[in-house]
Amino acid sequence: MKNIKESILLKFLCYVFIPIMIFILAISIVDVSITSQYGQMDGPEEYIETEEFGREYLISLIYKVEDISKDKKKSKVIEENTLREETSETSGISESPETSETSDTSETSEAPETSQTLNENIYDNYNEIEDESYEYPVYYEVSNYTYSRVSTFINYIIIDKENGNMFTNIKSNNYPEEINKLKAEKTNWSYQDGNITTNINTINQESAKYITDSYYSVENFEGYEVYSNIDPSSLTYSNSLYVQQVVYDLFKGHENLPAYLIPLSSILIIVMVVYLIWATGHEKGKDGIQLNSIDKISYEIISIVIMTIIGMMMSFAVASVESQIPQKILVSVFLICYLIGYACLALWVSTTIRRLKAKQFIRSFLTYKVCRWIVVTTKKIFRKVTDKQNTNRKITIIYWGFVGISVILACTIWSGIGFLILIAFWGWVYYKLVQYNKKIQKINEALKNIYNGNPNVKLNEEELEGTLKIMAKYINDIAGGFTNAIEQSLKSERLKTELITNVSHDIKTPLTSIINYVDLLKKQEINNAQIEQYIAVLDKKSQRLKKLIEDLVEASKVSSGNVKLNIEIINLKELLNQTIGEFEDKLEKKNLKIEMDLPNENVLIKADNRYLYRVIENVFSNVSKYALEGSRVYINLHKDGNDVNLEIKNISKDKLNISAEELMQRFVRGDKSRYTEGSGLGLSIAESLTELQGGKFKIDIDGDLFKVELKWKLI
Repeated sequence: MKNIKESILLKFLCYVFIPIMIFILAISIVDVSITSQYGQMDGPEEYIETEEFGREYLISLIYKVEDISKDKKKSKVIEENTLREETSETSGISESPETSETSDTSETSEAPETSQTLNENIYDNYNEIEDESYEYPVYYEVSNYTYSRVSTFINYIIIDKENGNMFTNIKSNNYPEEINKLKAEKTNWSYQDGNITTNINTINQESAKYITDSYYSVENFEGYEVYSNIDPSSLTYSNSLYVQQVVYDLFKGHENLPAYLIPLSSILIIVMVVYLIWATGHEKGKDGIQLNSIDKISYEIISIVIMTIIGMMMSFAVASVESQIPQKILVSVFLICYLIGYACLALWVSTTIRRLKAKQFIRSFLTYKVCRWIVVTTKKIFRKVTDKQNTNRKITIIYWGFVGISVILACTIWSGIGFLILIAFWGWVYYKLVQYNKKIQKINEALKNIYNGNPNVKLNEEELEGTLKIMAKYINDIAGGFTNAIEQSLKSERLKTELITNVSHDIKTPLTSIINYVDLLKKQEINNAQIEQYIAVLDKKSQRLKKLIEDLVEASKVSSGNVKLNIEIINLKELLNQTIGEFEDKLEKKNLKIEMDLPNENVLIKADNRYLYRVIENVFSNVSKYALEGSRVYINLHKDGNDVNLEIKNISKDKLNISAEELMQRFVRGDKSRYTEGSGLGLSIAESLTELQGGKFKIDIDGDLFKVELKWKLI
């Protein structure tokens, strides 16, 4: 069952076959309706004998006569009003000759215009034409309004017996002869002096009475003579009849087939619809109801869009039947409108089902989202207003209170006292704002002091109120916390320094004894090569331990600031050459070539000679340990304005899988996975000593390139 529910193929087949079954059901029902209403309808002649044709034929003529009658009545009302106005003007004329002369002139000039206006506006759908064959005015129909599906194909002549006016949709040079032709046509209908003459049985004298009584009264024809006919062959151009004929011809010879197709197609449609309702929203390999991007669109919007498209398709399909669209493409137009409408309806139904099954139907409404937003926003505003510790509450109350009082006072501004009170109120509000701003400034100054590193800040909480009082309490607590943290940090730093110093001192005494005894053993003649190897290892490790302890003590002193500097003028160029000379053997041992770029003149800076030497020594020690053998070491000493820069660059023998910031930390070496000589304190000590002497120490790493940059101020 799960595979059936999640089957994409079954869903696709259902969506394809449902419109086919609906189409079969629809044309079957239409065929049954046509057959029951018209019986055998092999052509226009059979259709003319149907009651529907007779009803539409007769109603079309009645509408035309009624339109003519309405236009004539309207013209009479206009004419009566015009005559009434002229009579009123005539009765109010002054006896003055000048007035009389003016009135005569006005009457003479306006009369033709009024007459012309009446003649032009009498009949909305007709224009008067010249015809010598008929002694009265002839009006030709220019706006053929479609009253029914057959009205377009009716030829008619209508005569108003009261004034002799003729109305027609036939162009001729001899209208009396045309009347005789209409009466002689095979399919004609005439009305004269209350008598109907026709060879159409459904609208003869007796049948017409029943038709007109159901819709209109036969009295509509009183005062008119009507002559008309219709050519049966012209009905083949009726799109609506063409559609009926197509459906009739489709089942011709299989009259009993619709009786079987209607229940069969209905059952199949119900089965497929039920399956889609059950399976919609389920996808293979996924649990629960799955929504797509269409389901995220607001339900009102997608419903309006889809229903608009469906309405347009239906309107277009119906309009195409009544229009003059070519019958060859009529069926194609019907099918296109039907498929577009079905696709839109299927989309709307499927998204509705998914939303219902996922329990997201109500939430998918835009109205629901808007109402929810209003409710949530209202709750937030209510909480802000009712929360005494919320700043927005106070601002809201003060602001709207200010607005309300200002409006009330503004209403009394017409009096001098009301105006003075309003000005005084505004002044009081300004004063309160200034006082409030002063309190904020105190808090701002306290925060600024804390930011600049001064934790000795204390705000008087009693001078403040509300949120500002709470802020002052927090700031005092933060300042006190900073002070305690600094004191604890200094205490911890002192304890660490004392611990390192004491431990180092305790280790130095036995370590010195170890080094001395190892030195004595080295001077003895020992014939055992393995023992000599052991002594060499002891010597190497003890020296390394000694160096580690010295670095540790020195790093502790530097970090705690417990270093006494002897600042003097030093020739950096000379000190650099001296250091290179001391490391010459170590560098040559690793086949490292020095490339120096030094200025010709001396470079003088202020620093401590001993500690500056230690800085450069640590850098060169790092180079001798970790530089790639057989590579070059670049040393560049140059002046840059008031500064002097010393750059030392080398290629690392191992991959530098560490950042420059991490490398500057204590006990960290370039490659975290290697265990070589060194404590990992050299660069950290060099940086601290450089900064103590007023210089800057910087490391850059670019791939395997390792660069140290030192900067001091020139004298």
